[in-house]
Amino acid sequence: MFNAPPDRTTEVFAQLPATLRAQDRHSRWASERFVDAGMHSFLEGPSFDLSGHLMLVDIAHGRIFGISPEGQFSVRAQYDGEPNGLKIHRDGSIYIADHHHGIMRLAPGAATPELICKGPRGGHFLGVNDLFFARNGDLYFTDQGDSDLLAPTGRVYRLRGDGTLDLLMQGLPSPNGLVLSPDERTLFIAVTKANAIWRTPLRADGSVGRVGLFVQLSGSAGGGPDGLAMDEEGNLAVAHPLMGAVWLFSPSGEPLLRVRSCAGAATTNIAYGGADRRTLYITESHTGSVLRCPMDVAGKTMFSHSASSAGVSLEP
Repeated sequence: MFNAPPDRTTEVFAQLPATLRAQDRHSRWASERFVDAGMHSFLEGPSFDLSGHLMLVDIAHGRIFGISPEGQFSVRAQYDGEPNGLKIHRDGSIYIADHHHGIMRLAPGAATPELICKGPRGGHFLGVNDLFFARNGDLYFTDQGDSDLLAPTGRVYRLRGDGTLDLLMQGLPSPNGLVLSPDERTLFIAVTKANAIWRTPLRADGSVGRVGLFVQLSGSAGGGPDGLAMDEEGNLAVAHPLMGAVWLFSPSGEPLLRVRSCAGAATTNIAYGGADRRTLYITESHTGSVLRCPMDVAGKTMFSHSASSAGVSLEP
């Protein structure tokens, strides 16, 4: 066991304005999970575009938001779906892990996203959750569905640039956020219902090595780890909903920092941003807020901001 890491506090960067709060609208997604199906929003999936705007989703009402560097919200798209994870392609397209539909793509200038992968062999996913681009354009994503400790049916996939879909892992109790290490030889997965982070080695041929436990978390009143983010030194940031915190772990799993929410406890997902990528942005879904906190090490450069190369089309 380790000593408790030092604390760091957050501040509110942006909050969903009253004009965009949908308290009176029924939410199909919320009705399956909560007593109150009329929640104002459920923010998730933050990711920065090249113009410095923070893109994120509202799972409850099928909305894609953009937040300006000054903290102003705007609606980028709204459709009949349940967008959960969001990442941005190098070409400016927004890729969405939609729990209801599958993997979707919102092209620059388009009003609604298109479905590009609904499931394996023409079938359907259990309910995709989060996604992450490798440097070569391969898209890793989790298929969480309703998996838990009693029904560990969750899966992890990779969608290659040529459209090939690879099943990498199965039998997980609620796979959620995921991220690659700086050298992209290891995939880290937040396994929510196990309250743990799993470490997945990736062999040179793309196959999975022997999977192990990276960090076992505790507490959280029935929740578990959600979004993940990686910095340039290989330190892993873990959003821990219901704990109201983001943990930072070293590459060897030592706790380095606890970032505490200054708003609600539903710290669902995270992204590094700012001019030097040394600010951690956190979605807090209970209050409809995005928090931020200065960090000591810059976040890993995302695929959307990396130099171009061939073979990354991901066309259906």
